[in-house]
Amino acid sequence: MGGNYEKSIYNQLMDVMARLDSVEKENRREVSRLNGEIADLKKENQELKEENKRLLDDNARLKSMINNDSSNSSLPPSTDQKGGKPANTYHSRTKSGRKAGGQKGHKGTALTKADVEEKLRKGTWKHEIRTLGGTAGGPYVTKYVIDLEVSPKITEIRIYAEEDGKFHIPAEYRSDVIYGPDVKALAAALYSEGVMSNDRIAVFLNAASGDELELSEGSIYGFCRKLSEGVQESIRHLEAHMLNQEVVATDATVVSVNGKQAGIRNFSIGDTVLYRAMKSKSLEALEKVEFLIRYTGILVHDHETALYHFGTGHGECNVHLLRYLRKNTEETGNGWSKEMSGLLNRMNREKKSLQKEGKSAFEEGTIAAYEKEYAELIRKGREENRNTRHRYAKKDEKTLLNRLEKYQKNHLLFLHNFSVPFDNNMSERDLRKAKNRQKMAGGFRKESGNEMYCAILTIVETLKRRKMGLIENLKKIFMGTPAIF
Repeated sequence: MGGNYEKSIYNQLMDVMARLDSVEKENRREVSRLNGEIADLKKENQELKEENKRLLDDNARLKSMINNDSSNSSLPPSTDQKGGKPANTYHSRTKSGRKAGGQKGHKGTALTKADVEEKLRKGTWKHEIRTLGGTAGGPYVTKYVIDLEVSPKITEIRIYAEEDGKFHIPAEYRSDVIYGPDVKALAAALYSEGVMSNDRIAVFLNAASGDELELSEGSIYGFCRKLSEGVQESIRHLEAHMLNQEVVATDATVVSVNGKQAGIRNFSIGDTVLYRAMKSKSLEALEKVEFLIRYTGILVHDHETALYHFGTGHGECNVHLLRYLRKNTEETGNGWSKEMSGLLNRMNREKKSLQKEGKSAFEEGTIAAYEKEYAELIRKGREENRNTRHRYAKKDEKTLLNRLEKYQKNHLLFLHNFSVPFDNNMSERDLRKAKNRQKMAGGFRKESGNEMYCAILTIVETLKRRKMGLIENLKKIFMGTPAIF
């Protein structure tokens, strides 16, 4: 009895142990499966985290691109659409609180009665009298109406035979019918503005003459070609004049030549502007510009590193830098870039204030204090950059900080040399004509057309800069007399 009982208990124990082994094996399989599933989930979770980070960075990048406008990047105002704002409405000026329009003390530009009477005394204006009202000879009041009289004029040139019976006809009169300097000067002036194609210039001048001139697109091109050939000596004089300047501003813009991208570069000083047709902004193209090869002064530009191969000094445009600082503040929320903008503007205001007082330099201690503050803000920026959230913004911020540090001397050159401007705005304004040409006339068909345009623009814009009569001096050029020596 006892043996059977023990045997039964033993069998039951073996059965329980077998079942426990089975359950344990099943549990191990389940644990293994669950561990594998957990590992897969961890891997998937990590992948999702990485993908989410990529998407956040990409979203930040796209947001940054969408938010680019003329206030925080190098994009032109025509691209401004931020917040549904119409194009060309951005400007960087802050509101002054003053009323719109001319301010107190501002000298108006409207012609006064005294101005007109002075012109009449000089005899340069045609004068006619028309009466209204009562009997002539009594008291009257005078009002002046200023207008233009546009009508075709024919000058007959009679060339008589010399004593030997031969006719010596000047080269300019080889054709039986030619156009005079007034028409040519008007056509060239319209062409230089860059807002009208040659066929439209012809249509406009024909309409102004009562459709009597019968100018063609080819006529307009011929006038402009002759003008560009006739001003080459004057352009050489302008280049020689500019080579003697301590500071020259330069910029470039893209134009189309036969459907391909090319460019126009300008060089600007207070009384002169030079324009050059360029194939690109590359160092190879710049090395073909004789002016750059010969120039030994300071070039002010928009951080074109290729230009550092020329001249002996370089000033960077700080207005462009302010845009990049503003964008950094918008994207990262870091405070250093806003403080840097404030510092740069403060430096510029102080410089202008000193210039108004007739001073030509900062005190050395002032410059040292400004440079110390500049360096401290870069250090602060690097600290804040470590915590910048989005990779894209973090990278751009670091690049901006590196630029500020590497090119500190160039960004702050305006502090050390009052001849160096804070920005490159003069040169940028001088390029607007070229942009108008690209938009309205669609660029150029040949490289020679770009070169012709640059030659004409050089003379026209320099005449304006020097306040020399535009049409009168263009007429002189067509008549063989240089406008600029």
